[in-house]
Amino acid sequence: MKFFIDTANLDQIKEANELGILDGVTTNPSLMAKEGIKGQEAIMNHYKTICELVDGDISAEVISTDFDGIVEEGKKLADIHPNIVVKVPMIKDGIKAIKWFSDNGIRTNCTLVFSAGQAILAAKAGATYLSPFIGRIDDSNWDGVDLIAQISHIYSIQGFKTEILAASIRNALHIVKCAEAGADVCTCPLDSILGLLKHPLTDIGLAKFLEDAKKTQ
Repeated sequence: MKFFIDTANLDQIKEANELGILDGVTTNPSLMAKEGIKGQEAIMNHYKTICELVDGDISAEVISTDFDGIVEEGKKLADIHPNIVVKVPMIKDGIKAIKWFSDNGIRTNCTLVFSAGQAILAAKAGATYLSPFIGRIDDSNWDGVDLIAQISHIYSIQGFKTEILAASIRNALHIVKCAEAGADVCTCPLDSILGLLKHPLTDIGLAKFLEDAKKTQ
């Protein structure tokens, strides 16, 4: 399973990349706004900087909701760097645009996915990645990880090549559960990635080893 970090914060991206396990980055308008990045030129430059930091796929999201607008935005984003993946919303014109991008050699990430039916449409249109938002599904009293498993099962049976990119990750346990359910990628906040490092027995064992090491000096 590939690890992406879900942020527009350059320091967090650098920290995750220095771990040596980072495969890519996902962003969205909310994450850009959180970092105070405003204006089209500033956003485009920020994507370019991220691409220069990380040798992996970088999802850059369109904000248009009509076919022509999505295509025009997507072409501009794809021109920034070969690693850019155009992030397109799961709407009718989004599916049409994903098909156009697929036919014209531009990779896509279909975002805001909440059902297996939507996952089938995105795969049929040729999406490179599919982003089910499991945390938001959990918030609605459904099980987001169950959706990952269902989509994985369908894609396996049907031979779809679209990669399942589990999004809206809330904690380290989500990452483990998504790996079990068949996700190809997890995109996570830095805290969730670092949470995988933690276990009380590791801390206890290390403290014991260090204590014993002092006795040998």
